[in-house]
Amino acid sequence: MTKIVPLTPERADAVEALLDAAFGPDRRRRTAYAVRGGVVAIPALGFAGVDADGTLIGSIQCWPVLFTGDAGERVAMVMVGPVAVMPGHQQGGLGRRLTETALAAADTAGLGEAMMLIGDPEYYERFFGFTADRTARWRLPGPVEPRRLLARGTAVPDGAGVLGPA
Repeated sequence: MTKIVPLTPERADAVEALLDAAFGPDRRRRTAYAVRGGVVAIPALGFAGVDADGTLIGSIQCWPVLFTGDAGERVAMVMVGPVAVMPGHQQGGLGRRLTETALAAADTAGLGEAMMLIGDPEYYERFFGFTADRTARWRLPGPVEPRRLLARGTAVPDGAGVLGPA
């Protein structure tokens, strides 16, 4: 049985290997990496999926990002992801369990009012309430399909501006 446990610094190398296996070695070129820049993940929102012998088979991390509106407003946000599951363990619900755990932790910590991610709207809207309703005028430091730029929460800005590292 797979357990969800807090992600600890000791698992950093295993997480990097998991991300390479799940997304490929070119993953660092993705826009999501530029959005979060070199900031450190939010420790309380990082979780690992481990199998019975303690091997890491899934992970999720969340990052502090900042929306700076064209009118000067600044909104601290949480960027969700990446959520990764080792090939061979995918399609079993672990990614969903990891995401549910991270979102619940964000809500408990008072960080769930302005969250965003880049992902499949059919999945993230259906299960978690993320939509592109307020993100159409956001600019990111790299290409993104507008329909995949998703957000949720009562404090999500609905205006033009730039999203980048906090």
